[in-house]
Amino acid sequence: MTAQPGRDTSGSEAAESLEEAADNTGLDVMARTGFAVMALLHILIGAIAVSVAFGGYGEAETSGAIGPLARSEPFGPALMWAGCAFCSSLALWQLAEATVRARHKPGKERLSKGISSGSLFFIYGSVALTFAAFARGRGKDSGDRTADFSAAVLDSPAGAPALGCVGALVVGIGAYFVFKGSARRFRPELRYFEDTRRGHLLNALGVAGHVAKGIALVLVGSLFITAAVNHRADESTGLDGSLQSLLQYPLGAPLILAIAVGLICYGIFALARARWGRM
Repeated sequence: MTAQPGRDTSGSEAAESLEEAADNTGLDVMARTGFAVMALLHILIGAIAVSVAFGGYGEAETSGAIGPLARSEPFGPALMWAGCAFCSSLALWQLAEATVRARHKPGKERLSKGISSGSLFFIYGSVALTFAAFARGRGKDSGDRTADFSAAVLDSPAGAPALGCVGALVVGIGAYFVFKGSARRFRPELRYFEDTRRGHLLNALGVAGHVAKGIALVLVGSLFITAAVNHRADESTGLDGSLQSLLQYPLGAPLILAIAVGLICYGIFALARARWGRM
């Protein structure tokens, strides 16, 4: 029994050391740059989606935005490794948010932060891996990678229920983005421009961007759920597949265009947040 306080003290000291390491200026700069990279990817994906809405060709997803950059000479590989480093730093920053920083919060808030920042850790980490794959010349279509992931989950012991849970989680994150945008819950992230003309513009961009990003995530999550119900991994094709499926409907193209413009709005908002906002 006497050893327990020592273990608690040791664990607390370790957590404090990790938190101190996570709060260093270097990681903050790298994470902010990573957030700016994510912002630029949203703008590129939105631009590709605009082309899709008008019947053009393009893959409105992460690989579709990264691929052309990877093929640019002579800076392609350097850009890919830089993107990997910045997004990895952003993922580590979110991991710290979900663990050592969240420990100071009350129980429910700690759980909520752990889920939200933990999910972002995996999202930003996957983008970092995508950059690394393109840097090594092994870049793969995001839709194919999503289908491969779905197939691996379906073939696992957990099977369809696990894939359905993944879809439900993505839908839940999307619903939260819609709520965050419509309720303007993002405003504390950019107090720097509060009550200014730029602030009003950023508020409008934030509303449109968060709602559009949320709708896009709901579409992606719905395909995961559909793949789980039908036990067909090829029905889970990521954002590009979701948008392409909308073209089958009369109002599909206008809806894609609205989502595309919203993603561009989110990218512009995120660029401002990366520079001046609270991470």
